[in-house]
Amino acid sequence: MTLTDVRRAAGRIRWYVRELTGESAYDRYVTHTRSCDPGAPVMTRREFERSRTDAREADPREGFRCC
Repeated sequence: MTLTDVRRAAGRIRWYVRELTGESAYDRYVTHTRSCDPGAPVMTRREFERSRTDAREADPREGFRCC
C-alpha cells in the first residue's frame, strides 16, 4: 500500500465520519446560502447547531427525547 492509497483511504474515512455525525451539514448550509443569496447573512456554527436542535426537538417525528 502506497502513501497515496493511505491518504485516499483516510480521506474516505474522514468523509464518512463527517457525514455520519452530521458535521458536514454546516458546510452544506454555508455553501447553499452563499450560492442562493450571496448577500444573506450566514449563521455561525453555534447558531446553526442551535437551530437544528430546536427544529429536531419541536418535531416529534424526528426522534424522542425524554429530558
